[in-house]
Amino acid sequence: MGKPIPEGSRKGWSAPVKLALFQELFELNQAFDHVLQGLERMERVRLFQRDIVRYARAEVESARVDANREFFDKFDQIVEQDARWAYEFQRDYDGTSADVEDLYLEIKEREQGRKKKGLPPRLAILPNWVRHDEEQYDEERARKRKRRTTQKKRRRHSRPLNPPPTGVASTPGGELER
Repeated sequence: MGKPIPEGSRKGWSAPVKLALFQELFELNQAFDHVLQGLERMERVRLFQRDIVRYARAEVESARVDANREFFDKFDQIVEQDARWAYEFQRDYDGTSADVEDLYLEIKEREQGRKKKGLPPRLAILPNWVRHDEEQYDEERARKRKRRTTQKKRRRHSRPLNPPPTGVASTPGGELER
């Protein structure tokens, strides 16, 4: 019939593989059509027993139905596997690209719905929540840390550059006095 079917890529089957599978099924159905047409021609010729030829036609048609049924059952499994992969991929992508504020608002809406139904809250929602409050807190702490380290550096460098007195003085001539 056709070319060998290429292997699939990821967990499921790639689009070219699926297309090749449909091509194979199409060619198989064409072959069944050719056989059925030949049997119909044989049926018209009085040389062959009509009942036997009709029985052969029924067998060929049953074989076609079985082949198509098997194909679509297996293909359904492939499609379901692809659907699972796509759902997981989309869920993972949505999880990584979700905005924290959107998540907060979604939870807040759900909790309001529970409240309207008279159900107890599942979690406490902070009033006047601001998305960037943690970032502001972290930035403020970083500024304070930086300020402390610069103050420590200033204290170290603010010591006098003159050496401490040792009890020995030098005279204008460069001689030491004791």
